[in-house]
Amino acid sequence: MADFLELKAYGKINLGLDVVRKREDGYHEVRMIMQTVNLYDKITMERNDTGEIRTETNLSYVPDGEGNLAYRAAKLLADEFGITDGVTIKIKKCIPVAAGMAGGSTDAAAVMVGMNRLFSLGLSRKALMTRGVKLGADVPYCIMRGTALSEGIGEILTELPPPPQCHLVLAKPQVSVSTKAVYGKLRANELTADQHPDIDGMREAIKQGDLDGVIARLGNVLETVTIPDHPEIGTIKNIMMECGADGALMSGSGPTVFGIFKEEENARRAQEVLKKAEDGRLTRQVYLSKFFNPRKV
Repeated sequence: MADFLELKAYGKINLGLDVVRKREDGYHEVRMIMQTVNLYDKITMERNDTGEIRTETNLSYVPDGEGNLAYRAAKLLADEFGITDGVTIKIKKCIPVAAGMAGGSTDAAAVMVGMNRLFSLGLSRKALMTRGVKLGADVPYCIMRGTALSEGIGEILTELPPPPQCHLVLAKPQVSVSTKAVYGKLRANELTADQHPDIDGMREAIKQGDLDGVIARLGNVLETVTIPDHPEIGTIKNIMMECGADGALMSGSGPTVFGIFKEEENARRAQEVLKKAEDGRLTRQVYLSKFFNPRKV
């Protein structure tokens, strides 16, 4: 058993996000194309002899203890396997918070992987994913990572080949968004046919290695809720397109926007423009990134 681990918890974007319907149990049935990006939180995990699970982050507004999904991930496995040693978890946040990039879910996923290694639990990736859904619908995907079709409430995952590489700009405006609130305002059963993205077409474009086909099918039904409430998201999308983006879309429930660029020069120009837009008040964080497709846990 190891005593200390360093882990990378990668963020995600949604190349396509469709909500098929609201189910009778209150959950929303989704079809999404998920994609890991090369932007990650840094996590260290160290065994301690206090028997306590301790979490620390570099951001004062991110909760520690039971309010942190990473804590609950560690506790889930500690309780199941009767682990009596404690573990200290330190999280350096780089992924924007409350931003539609699964920052909390990916931290929880990394901690589950870390607990498996620290305490030699012998769980397969599939076994970790099965447990991860108890913490949240995005956690199984964040354990798997890469490119995937996500269905059901997000827990039914089909691995896809990676799309062609490109340059990404990730920009979070100054607002944060509650996923629960966005889904609460969505009228999924009232969406028109043209508001639903072509998930099957995007899946086929990815399989064919057709980046233009992927870009042509970018779509997110949650924009119908989040952009009217936060028009700066639309402003960021427009700036990206004016700077030469081949496509731009809000990720998840927002408010982070990603732009896809074939040309690195255009991506860098967009990054600089967005940092300075509205005297620096439009965006909180702007990153250059790329698709990331790890397969090993």
